[in-house]
Amino acid sequence: MNDASNLLISAANHRFSDGEDAAAEDEEEDEDDLCDVEAWETLTKSFGEVQSVLDRNRRLIQQVNDNHRSKLPDNLAKNVALICEINDNMARVVRLYSGLSATLSAAVVRRRREGDRILK
Repeated sequence: MNDASNLLISAANHRFSDGEDAAAEDEEEDEDDLCDVEAWETLTKSFGEVQSVLDRNRRLIQQVNDNHRSKLPDNLAKNVALICEINDNMARVVRLYSGLSATLSAAVVRRRREGDRILK
């Protein structure tokens, strides 16, 4: 994990002590840390996949442009398959971002519930 991820995890885990049993808090924080690490790893992995797909699309678009500029019938016919792949890749990006959104929402909801529980 990079420094930015570690900083975000530390900030997300920061809590103010109100004098409750330190051992119980440490145990809860260990569980929270595990959940946060899993969430951040999922987010990092998903963003990596999205970037990979977008990089692939960049190369495909360049190939489509090169084929179009060549005006060769064979190259123009290849563009159909390339454009279909670009379209499929964009659908994959949408699915990945949907999953990212769900993961992030679940982490926020969990954090809010934990915060409400601590305040009570």
